[in-house]
Amino acid sequence: MSRTTMRIAFYAPLKPPTHPNPSGDRQMARMFVQALEQAGHEVELASRLRSREAEGDGRRQARLQALGAKLADRLIRRYKKLPARRRPQLWFTYHLYYKAPDWIGPKVAKALKIPYVVAEASVAYKRADGPWAAGHKAVLAALEQAAAVITLNPLDAKLIPDPAKVHLLKPFIDTAPFEAVRPLREDYRAVLASEQHLDPEQPWLLAAAMMRPGDKLKSYQILAQALRAIPDVPWQLVVAGEGQAYDAVVQAFTWAMPARVRFLGLVQPEVMPALYAACDLLVWPAVNEAFGMALLEAQAAGIPVVAGRSPGVENVVAEGVTGYLADPGLATFAASVREMLSQKASRIAMGKAAPKVIAEQHSLSAAARRLNTILAEASNP
Repeated sequence: MSRTTMRIAFYAPLKPPTHPNPSGDRQMARMFVQALEQAGHEVELASRLRSREAEGDGRRQARLQALGAKLADRLIRRYKKLPARRRPQLWFTYHLYYKAPDWIGPKVAKALKIPYVVAEASVAYKRADGPWAAGHKAVLAALEQAAAVITLNPLDAKLIPDPAKVHLLKPFIDTAPFEAVRPLREDYRAVLASEQHLDPEQPWLLAAAMMRPGDKLKSYQILAQALRAIPDVPWQLVVAGEGQAYDAVVQAFTWAMPARVRFLGLVQPEVMPALYAACDLLVWPAVNEAFGMALLEAQAAGIPVVAGRSPGVENVVAEGVTGYLADPGLATFAASVREMLSQKASRIAMGKAAPKVIAEQHSLSAAARRLNTILAEASNP
Protein backbone atom coordinates (compact mmCIF):
# COMPACT_ATOMS: atom_id res chain seq x y z
CA MET A 1 0.00 0.00 0.00
CA SER A 2 2.87 2.36 0.77
CA ARG A 3 4.94 3.58 -2.17
CA THR A 4 7.83 4.30 0.19
CA THR A 5 8.46 1.83 2.96
CA MET A 6 9.71 3.42 6.16
CA ARG A 7 11.45 1.86 9.11
CA ILE A 8 9.51 2.96 12.16
CA ALA A 9 10.59 2.77 15.81
CA PHE A 10 7.40 2.18 17.84
CA TYR A 11 6.96 2.85 21.54
CA ALA A 12 3.99 2.76 23.95
CA PRO A 13 4.99 4.30 27.33
CA LEU A 14 1.82 3.27 29.17
CA LYS A 15 1.75 -0.40 28.18
CA PRO A 16 3.76 -2.11 25.43
CA PRO A 17 1.88 -4.17 22.84
CA THR A 18 3.69 -7.26 24.16
CA HIS A 19 2.34 -6.86 27.71
CA PRO A 20 0.72 -10.11 28.98
CA ASN A 21 -2.35 -8.45 30.53
CA PRO A 22 -5.14 -7.65 28.07
CA SER A 23 -6.50 -4.12 28.01
CA GLY A 24 -7.95 -1.65 25.57
CA ASP A 25 -4.71 0.30 25.58
CA ARG A 26 -2.62 -2.77 24.72
CA GLN A 27 -5.08 -3.73 22.01
CA MET A 28 -4.99 -0.29 20.43
CA ALA A 29 -1.18 -0.29 20.47
CA ARG A 30 -1.26 -3.60 18.62
CA MET A 31 -3.77 -2.19 16.15
CA PHE A 32 -1.47 0.72 15.34
CA VAL A 33 1.42 -1.67 14.72
CA GLN A 34 -0.78 -3.79 12.44
CA ALA A 35 -2.04 -0.76 10.54
CA LEU A 36 1.48 0.56 10.02
CA GLU A 37 2.64 -2.84 8.79
CA GLN A 38 -0.39 -3.17 6.52
CA ALA A 39 0.56 0.20 5.07
CA GLY A 40 3.86 -1.40 4.06
CA HIS A 41 6.17 -0.10 6.76
CA GLU A 42 8.72 -2.00 8.85
CA VAL A 43 7.88 -1.57 12.54
CA GLU A 44 10.31 -2.26 15.38
CA LEU A 45 9.31 -2.16 19.05
CA ALA A 46 11.96 0.25 20.31
CA SER A 47 11.43 -0.24 24.05
CA ARG A 48 9.20 -2.03 26.56
CA LEU A 49 9.76 0.50 29.36
CA ARG A 50 6.53 1.35 31.20
CA SER A 51 6.86 4.95 32.30
CA ARG A 52 3.53 5.02 34.14
CA GLU A 53 3.69 6.40 37.66
CA ALA A 54 0.19 6.54 39.13
CA GLU A 55 0.83 7.58 42.74
CA GLY A 56 2.40 10.99 42.27
CA ASP A 57 5.73 9.74 43.65
CA GLY A 58 8.32 12.30 42.55
CA ARG A 59 11.30 10.09 43.33
CA ARG A 60 9.96 7.22 41.25
CA GLN A 61 9.19 9.61 38.40
CA ALA A 62 12.78 10.87 38.54
CA ARG A 63 14.09 7.29 38.42
CA LEU A 64 11.90 6.50 35.41
CA GLN A 65 13.07 9.67 33.68
CA ALA A 66 16.71 8.77 34.31
CA LEU A 67 16.14 5.21 33.10
CA GLY A 68 14.44 6.53 29.98
CA ALA A 69 17.41 8.77 29.26
CA LYS A 70 19.81 5.84 29.60
CA LEU A 71 17.70 3.68 27.30
CA ALA A 72 17.53 6.53 24.80
CA ASP A 73 21.33 6.86 24.83
CA ARG A 74 21.66 3.10 24.34
CA LEU A 75 19.28 3.18 21.36
CA ILE A 76 21.09 6.14 19.84
CA ARG A 77 24.40 4.31 20.02
CA ARG A 78 22.90 1.16 18.55
CA TYR A 79 21.13 2.94 15.73
CA LYS A 80 24.17 5.05 14.80
CA LYS A 81 26.26 1.91 14.41
CA LEU A 82 23.85 0.70 11.74
CA PRO A 83 24.11 1.68 8.08
CA ALA A 84 21.83 4.63 7.33
CA ARG A 85 19.47 2.43 5.32
CA ARG A 86 18.78 0.26 8.40
CA ARG A 87 18.18 3.04 10.91
CA PRO A 88 14.67 4.15 11.90
CA GLN A 89 13.32 6.86 9.64
CA LEU A 90 10.51 7.87 11.99
CA TRP A 91 9.70 7.49 15.69
CA PHE A 92 6.08 6.68 16.57
CA THR A 93 4.84 6.96 20.17
CA TYR A 94 1.39 5.69 21.10
CA HIS A 95 -0.54 7.17 24.07
CA LEU A 96 1.15 10.02 25.79
CA TYR A 97 -0.09 11.57 29.04
CA TYR A 98 1.19 13.05 32.27
CA LYS A 99 1.28 9.76 34.20
CA ALA A 100 3.10 8.01 31.34
CA PRO A 101 5.32 10.50 29.50
CA ASP A 102 7.78 9.55 26.78
CA TRP A 103 11.25 9.82 28.25
CA ILE A 104 12.85 8.04 25.26
CA GLY A 105 11.43 9.00 21.88
CA PRO A 106 12.04 12.75 21.71
CA LYS A 107 15.73 12.31 22.56
CA VAL A 108 16.26 9.53 20.03
CA ALA A 109 14.35 11.32 17.27
CA LYS A 110 16.34 14.49 17.83
CA ALA A 111 19.66 12.66 17.79
CA LEU A 112 18.82 10.78 14.60
CA LYS A 113 17.18 13.86 13.02
CA ILE A 114 14.01 11.93 12.20
CA PRO A 115 10.33 12.93 12.58
CA TYR A 116 8.73 12.32 15.96
CA VAL A 117 5.04 11.37 15.68
CA VAL A 118 2.54 10.90 18.50
CA ALA A 119 -0.78 9.07 18.44
CA GLU A 120 -3.29 9.62 21.26
CA ALA A 121 -1.91 12.40 23.40
CA SER A 122 -3.86 13.64 26.42
CA VAL A 123 -3.06 17.07 27.82
CA ALA A 124 -4.22 17.91 31.34
CA TYR A 125 -3.36 21.53 32.02
CA LYS A 126 -4.48 21.23 35.63
CA ARG A 127 -1.40 19.03 36.16
CA ALA A 128 0.99 21.90 35.41
CA ASP A 129 1.55 22.07 39.16
CA GLY A 130 1.45 19.26 41.68
CA PRO A 131 2.85 15.73 41.89
CA TRP A 132 2.83 15.07 38.12
CA ALA A 133 4.18 18.44 37.00
CA ALA A 134 7.28 16.81 35.50
CA GLY A 135 5.20 14.41 33.42
CA HIS A 136 2.94 17.22 32.23
CA LYS A 137 5.95 19.28 31.20
CA ALA A 138 7.40 16.29 29.34
CA VAL A 139 4.15 15.80 27.44
CA LEU A 140 4.11 19.43 26.33
CA ALA A 141 7.76 19.24 25.27
CA ALA A 142 7.10 16.07 23.26
CA LEU A 143 4.11 17.68 21.54
CA GLU A 144 6.18 20.74 20.70
CA GLN A 145 8.76 18.51 19.02
CA ALA A 146 6.18 16.32 17.27
CA ALA A 147 5.83 16.59 13.52
CA ALA A 148 2.29 15.21 13.77
CA VAL A 149 -0.20 14.41 16.53
CA ILE A 150 -2.75 11.74 15.64
CA THR A 151 -5.93 11.65 17.68
CA LEU A 152 -8.88 9.24 17.74
CA ASN A 153 -11.00 11.40 20.02
CA PRO A 154 -12.13 14.89 18.96
CA LEU A 155 -12.09 16.02 22.60
CA ASP A 156 -8.35 15.28 22.88
CA ALA A 157 -7.70 17.20 19.67
CA LYS A 158 -9.03 20.42 21.21
CA LEU A 159 -6.36 20.33 23.94
CA ILE A 160 -3.29 19.97 21.71
CA PRO A 161 -1.30 23.24 21.94
CA ASP A 162 -0.68 23.50 18.18
CA PRO A 163 -3.89 22.63 16.26
CA ALA A 164 -1.97 22.64 12.96
CA LYS A 165 -0.21 19.42 14.03
CA VAL A 166 -3.44 17.55 14.75
CA HIS A 167 -4.61 14.79 12.40
CA LEU A 168 -7.89 13.03 13.13
CA LEU A 169 -8.02 9.27 12.60
CA LYS A 170 -11.19 7.26 12.99
CA PRO A 171 -10.90 4.48 15.61
CA PHE A 172 -10.26 1.16 13.91
CA ILE A 173 -10.07 -2.60 14.41
CA ASP A 174 -9.02 -5.74 12.58
CA THR A 175 -12.35 -6.74 11.06
CA ALA A 176 -11.25 -10.21 9.85
CA PRO A 177 -12.19 -12.19 13.04
CA PHE A 178 -15.62 -10.59 13.05
CA GLU A 179 -16.26 -11.17 9.36
CA ALA A 180 -15.48 -14.86 9.93
CA VAL A 181 -18.14 -15.38 12.62
CA ARG A 182 -21.12 -13.70 11.00
CA PRO A 183 -22.14 -16.66 8.79
CA LEU A 184 -22.05 -18.92 11.88
CA ARG A 185 -24.35 -16.79 14.05
CA GLU A 186 -27.01 -19.47 14.53
CA ASP A 187 -24.44 -22.07 15.56
CA TYR A 188 -22.89 -19.76 18.16
CA ARG A 189 -26.35 -18.77 19.34
CA ALA A 190 -27.34 -22.40 19.89
CA VAL A 191 -24.20 -23.06 21.92
CA LEU A 192 -24.68 -19.97 24.08
CA ALA A 193 -28.33 -20.81 24.65
CA SER A 194 -27.37 -24.28 25.85
CA GLU A 195 -24.47 -23.18 28.05
CA GLN A 196 -26.22 -20.23 29.69
CA HIS A 197 -29.83 -21.46 29.59
CA LEU A 198 -30.97 -18.53 27.49
CA ASP A 199 -34.29 -18.30 25.68
CA PRO A 200 -33.50 -18.07 21.94
CA GLU A 201 -36.91 -16.51 21.32
CA GLN A 202 -35.98 -13.42 23.31
CA PRO A 203 -33.57 -10.68 22.22
CA TRP A 204 -30.15 -11.08 23.84
CA LEU A 205 -28.45 -7.94 25.02
CA LEU A 206 -24.69 -7.85 25.55
CA ALA A 207 -22.52 -5.66 27.78
CA ALA A 208 -18.78 -6.16 27.41
CA ALA A 209 -16.45 -4.08 29.56
CA MET A 210 -13.99 -4.34 32.41
CA MET A 211 -15.47 -3.84 35.86
CA ARG A 212 -13.47 -1.00 37.35
CA PRO A 213 -14.52 1.56 39.96
CA GLY A 214 -15.41 4.92 38.46
CA ASP A 215 -16.85 5.41 34.99
CA LYS A 216 -17.07 1.69 34.10
CA LEU A 217 -19.03 0.91 37.25
CA LYS A 218 -21.25 3.93 36.68
CA SER A 219 -22.00 2.72 33.15
CA TYR A 220 -23.00 -0.70 34.48
CA GLN A 221 -25.20 0.91 37.12
CA ILE A 222 -26.96 3.12 34.58
CA LEU A 223 -27.50 0.07 32.37
CA ALA A 224 -29.04 -1.86 35.27
CA GLN A 225 -31.37 1.00 36.10
CA ALA A 226 -32.36 1.50 32.47
CA LEU A 227 -33.24 -2.16 32.00
CA ARG A 228 -35.19 -2.11 35.23
CA ALA A 229 -37.25 0.73 33.74
CA ILE A 230 -38.47 -1.47 30.85
CA PRO A 231 -39.76 -4.60 32.64
CA ASP A 232 -42.54 -5.14 30.10
CA VAL A 233 -40.13 -5.63 27.17
CA PRO A 234 -38.66 -9.11 26.63
CA TRP A 235 -34.87 -9.29 26.90
CA GLN A 236 -32.04 -11.26 28.46
CA LEU A 237 -28.63 -9.76 29.23
CA VAL A 238 -25.21 -11.36 28.87
CA VAL A 239 -22.34 -9.61 30.65
CA ALA A 240 -18.70 -10.21 29.70
CA GLY A 241 -16.08 -8.75 32.01
CA GLU A 242 -14.44 -8.86 35.41
CA GLY A 243 -12.46 -6.58 37.68
CA GLN A 244 -12.31 -4.92 41.09
CA ALA A 245 -15.91 -3.71 40.87
CA TYR A 246 -17.36 -7.13 40.02
CA ASP A 247 -19.37 -7.44 43.24
CA ALA A 248 -20.80 -3.95 42.84
CA VAL A 249 -21.82 -4.71 39.26
CA VAL A 250 -23.54 -7.93 40.29
CA GLN A 251 -25.31 -6.06 43.07
CA ALA A 252 -26.72 -3.59 40.55
CA PHE A 253 -28.39 -6.44 38.64
CA THR A 254 -29.56 -8.53 41.61
CA TRP A 255 -33.18 -7.62 40.90
CA ALA A 256 -32.98 -9.35 37.49
CA MET A 257 -31.14 -12.51 38.51
CA PRO A 258 -31.17 -15.30 37.66
CA ALA A 259 -33.98 -15.07 35.12
CA ARG A 260 -32.67 -12.24 32.94
CA VAL A 261 -28.92 -11.77 33.49
CA ARG A 262 -25.92 -14.04 32.89
CA PHE A 263 -22.41 -13.15 34.03
CA LEU A 264 -19.68 -14.80 31.95
CA GLY A 265 -16.67 -13.32 33.74
CA LEU A 266 -13.56 -12.59 31.69
CA VAL A 267 -14.00 -13.70 28.09
CA GLN A 268 -10.78 -14.17 26.12
CA PRO A 269 -10.36 -11.89 23.09
CA GLU A 270 -10.40 -14.79 20.64
CA VAL A 271 -13.83 -15.84 21.92
CA MET A 272 -15.42 -12.39 21.81
CA PRO A 273 -16.26 -12.36 18.05
CA ALA A 274 -18.48 -15.44 18.45
CA LEU A 275 -20.15 -13.93 21.53
CA TYR A 276 -20.98 -10.73 19.66
CA ALA A 277 -22.37 -12.70 16.73
CA ALA A 278 -24.63 -14.78 18.98
CA CYS A 279 -26.28 -11.74 20.55
CA ASP A 280 -28.76 -9.22 19.17
CA LEU A 281 -27.76 -5.86 20.58
CA LEU A 282 -24.82 -4.28 22.42
CA VAL A 283 -25.93 -1.91 25.18
CA TRP A 284 -23.46 0.43 26.88
CA PRO A 285 -24.00 3.87 28.49
CA ALA A 286 -20.33 4.68 27.81
CA VAL A 287 -19.82 7.20 30.63
CA ASN A 288 -16.78 9.33 29.71
CA GLU A 289 -15.79 6.70 27.13
CA ALA A 290 -13.06 7.74 24.70
CA PHE A 291 -14.84 5.77 21.96
CA GLY A 292 -15.33 2.19 23.11
CA MET A 293 -13.60 -0.72 21.37
CA ALA A 294 -16.56 -3.03 22.08
CA LEU A 295 -18.83 -0.70 20.10
CA LEU A 296 -16.67 -1.17 17.02
CA GLU A 297 -16.33 -4.92 17.51
CA ALA A 298 -20.06 -5.48 17.97
CA GLN A 299 -20.88 -3.64 14.76
CA ALA A 300 -18.19 -5.52 12.86
CA ALA A 301 -19.76 -8.78 14.05
CA GLY A 302 -23.15 -7.69 12.72
CA ILE A 303 -25.09 -6.44 15.73
CA PRO A 304 -26.26 -2.85 16.29
CA VAL A 305 -25.59 -0.84 19.44
CA VAL A 306 -27.28 1.49 21.86
CA ALA A 307 -24.63 3.71 23.44
CA GLY A 308 -24.38 6.88 25.46
CA ARG A 309 -23.68 9.92 23.34
CA SER A 310 -20.29 11.66 23.54
CA PRO A 311 -17.94 13.12 20.90
CA GLY A 312 -15.80 9.98 20.91
CA VAL A 313 -18.72 7.56 20.72
CA GLU A 314 -20.36 9.64 17.99
CA ASN A 315 -17.21 8.97 16.01
CA VAL A 316 -17.83 5.20 15.94
CA VAL A 317 -21.65 4.82 15.83
CA ALA A 318 -23.59 5.97 12.79
CA GLU A 319 -26.79 7.32 14.36
CA GLY A 320 -29.86 5.61 12.95
CA VAL A 321 -27.74 3.49 10.59
CA THR A 322 -25.78 1.14 12.87
CA GLY A 323 -27.37 1.99 16.21
CA TYR A 324 -28.80 4.61 18.53
CA LEU A 325 -26.99 7.23 20.57
CA ALA A 326 -28.71 8.15 23.81
CA ASP A 327 -28.27 11.60 25.29
CA PRO A 328 -26.97 11.68 28.87
CA GLY A 329 -29.54 10.52 31.38
CA LEU A 330 -31.16 7.32 32.51
CA ALA A 331 -34.53 7.98 30.88
CA THR A 332 -33.14 8.58 27.39
CA PHE A 333 -30.97 5.47 27.51
CA ALA A 334 -33.91 3.32 28.65
CA ALA A 335 -36.10 4.79 25.90
CA SER A 336 -33.46 4.06 23.25
CA VAL A 337 -33.12 0.43 24.36
CA ARG A 338 -36.90 0.04 24.42
CA GLU A 339 -37.22 1.43 20.90
CA MET A 340 -34.48 -0.81 19.54
CA LEU A 341 -36.02 -3.89 21.12
CA SER A 342 -39.50 -3.08 19.88
CA GLN A 343 -38.40 -2.46 16.29
CA LYS A 344 -37.09 -5.87 15.24
CA ALA A 345 -36.97 -5.15 11.50
CA SER A 346 -35.05 -1.92 12.08
CA ARG A 347 -32.69 -3.67 14.48
CA ILE A 348 -31.93 -6.40 11.94
CA ALA A 349 -31.38 -3.82 9.18
CA MET A 350 -28.91 -1.93 11.37
CA GLY A 351 -27.10 -5.17 12.13
CA LYS A 352 -26.70 -5.80 8.40
CA ALA A 353 -25.51 -2.25 7.72
CA ALA A 354 -23.01 -2.14 10.58
CA PRO A 355 -20.27 -4.41 9.14
CA LYS A 356 -20.25 -2.42 5.89
CA VAL A 357 -19.80 0.88 7.71
CA ILE A 358 -17.05 -0.54 9.91
CA ALA A 359 -15.21 -2.02 6.91
CA GLU A 360 -15.34 1.26 5.02
CA GLN A 361 -14.47 3.64 7.84
CA HIS A 362 -12.94 1.73 10.77
CA SER A 363 -10.92 -1.17 9.33
CA LEU A 364 -7.18 -1.72 9.34
CA SER A 365 -7.14 -0.91 5.63
CA ALA A 366 -8.90 2.41 6.19
CA ALA A 367 -6.51 3.27 9.04
CA ALA A 368 -3.46 2.25 6.97
CA ARG A 369 -4.46 4.58 4.14
CA ARG A 370 -4.99 7.49 6.52
CA LEU A 371 -1.74 6.83 8.41
CA ASN A 372 0.22 6.78 5.16
CA THR A 373 -1.04 10.24 4.31
CA ILE A 374 -0.21 11.58 7.77
CA LEU A 375 3.29 10.06 7.90
CA ALA A 376 4.11 11.28 4.39
CA GLU A 377 3.25 14.83 5.46
CA ALA A 378 5.24 14.48 8.69
CA SER A 379 8.29 13.23 6.78
CA ASN A 380 8.09 16.00 4.15
CA PRO A 381 7.01 19.16 5.98
